[in-house]
Amino acid sequence: MLSFSGFTVSFMMRNDINIAMVAMVKPPSTTSDTNVTVTSQYCYVTPSTSFTNNSTPIRLEDQGEFDWSPTIQSAISSSFYWCYILSQVVGGVLTQYFGTKTVFGGSQLITAICSLLMPSAAEIHYGVMIALRSIQGIASGLTWPAMYAIVGHWIPPVERSRFMSSFQGFSFGIGITYPLCGFIIAHFGWRAVFYTTGTIGTVWCLFWYFFAFDTPAAHPRISQQELRYIQGSVVNQVHASESMPVPWSFILRSWPAWSIGITTFGRIWVHYIFIISGPMYMKTVLGFSIQANGVLSGLPFICSYFSSVAFCYIADVLMTRQILSLTNVRKVFTAFSQVIPGIMLVLIGYLGCNIVLVLVVWFIAVTLITAAYAGAMANIVDIAPNFAGPVLAFAQTIHMTASFLSPIVAGLLTEKSQTLDAWRQVFGVTACVACGTYIVYQIFGTGDIQAWNYPDQKYPQSIQEDSQPLNESPEKNGKIVKSRSNTSEEA
Repeated sequence: MLSFSGFTVSFMMRNDINIAMVAMVKPPSTTSDTNVTVTSQYCYVTPSTSFTNNSTPIRLEDQGEFDWSPTIQSAISSSFYWCYILSQVVGGVLTQYFGTKTVFGGSQLITAICSLLMPSAAEIHYGVMIALRSIQGIASGLTWPAMYAIVGHWIPPVERSRFMSSFQGFSFGIGITYPLCGFIIAHFGWRAVFYTTGTIGTVWCLFWYFFAFDTPAAHPRISQQELRYIQGSVVNQVHASESMPVPWSFILRSWPAWSIGITTFGRIWVHYIFIISGPMYMKTVLGFSIQANGVLSGLPFICSYFSSVAFCYIADVLMTRQILSLTNVRKVFTAFSQVIPGIMLVLIGYLGCNIVLVLVVWFIAVTLITAAYAGAMANIVDIAPNFAGPVLAFAQTIHMTASFLSPIVAGLLTEKSQTLDAWRQVFGVTACVACGTYIVYQIFGTGDIQAWNYPDQKYPQSIQEDSQPLNESPEKNGKIVKSRSNTSEEA
């Protein structure tokens, strides 16, 4: 619950500005384009009256307050992601020394304070907003490595896929931010958006402080049965990470670690086409109103949380019943998360103005993306439970570059016109990136724990099979970690 709610709050605080900016900035002083030619390059769908006529008029926010150019707006938004990437490795290192409780909780608190200060910063100068967004990016960059580091200590291998679904709080956060912030802006103004998300973040930090602990042994209220089960499940995989130096040279030379970063680059590329470029496609090509656009853009991400729970549960069943090896489970779900959505994007482009089919395929594609949390993203803990934080930091430094490269490429390809043909090029490039990066993971990806996970790069003399989950029979327990006496690797 703390993991899920933590990522929900984190993504609310990072995405609130996307819709608040619409109300903050004055609209461009251009004449209304009432003589647009209807061609096969556009789908000018008359919006439903339920979305058009029921919208609440916005008072001052209709006019906006700040005369910021698109360049300035882009600088405010992108400053978060540049700094976010830079702090990934720092997050992994800090977690090794201070633990998840301190790093994750501290990063959330800093982000929340910046949100509370955002309205005042906007009134001073947009440069102050850029500074605050940069600080938010640095702080938020610590969250993922910090949370991954705690998984190896708390979650038995046969339950990790299900636990990874809690990370999908970010999907829920994206999904509720747009409609929630739209409602707040309409009734209370854009400043209330930042005060709301900042307050929610601060209150969440209080719960985190009292209920989160770095290891099961440090938890004062855990039952002895649960403590023995968890410690017995991870005893041969996790060591006292504070006393172990991060083996950066081995990580940088590890093809399994590189394959995770590279394949996830493709998945992030697809994801951010839906998050950032998707609403623009809905507006310029499909012709949806702003209200309909907001609902249709946010709803798939809410649905994707529930799909992530299903994917992670299925992954655990496939492993515990020994239907597929751990390596094959990770590869199959990784393919579901990026190859199929990439191909579906191409299909969306060629479905043209068949609005119903476009939306159906759109929803399915966004839903499938969450399979990554039973695939490559869970694989980070598989290969190095002692150094999940640093490995995630390394992988995120690679794949989060797609968070700003993807929208930039989309903008370049649609710079001259927002036609259907231009968007087909965007979707085609996205599909190539998604499929191309997956090939690397298919070749080099593995579910085996790497030797550098252990002190002196030596495997324990006996790597036991993981303990079966509570209330499950031994025969349902899948063999997750193979003995290194057997040098053959399952494909």
